[in-house]
Amino acid sequence: MSKQYNDDFKKNLVRLHLQDGRTIISLASEYGVSKSAISYWIKQFREECQSNAESKSEYDYMKENQRLRKKLAEAQKENEFLKKAAAFFAKEID
Repeated sequence: MSKQYNDDFKKNLVRLHLQDGRTIISLASEYGVSKSAISYWIKQFREECQSNAESKSEYDYMKENQRLRKKLAEAQKENEFLKKAAAFFAKEID
């Protein structure tokens, strides 16, 4: 007994994986979908990107968004480290 999912639902899970960096395992447990189904949808989307320019641009957008999120998270970590270092050295001066 297989369950039918609409295209918007599938596309949302693919977007969560590719753009937001969510793991297939976490998506499967959260949405109650098998890991193999999600993997297949991702594979289908990537294949569609080879022939469909609109899908290709959407895929590129997702990857760029993911890259920028990682870069922002890294910058935020560095900023927090620098704040702590500045506070440490400010105490040393006193």
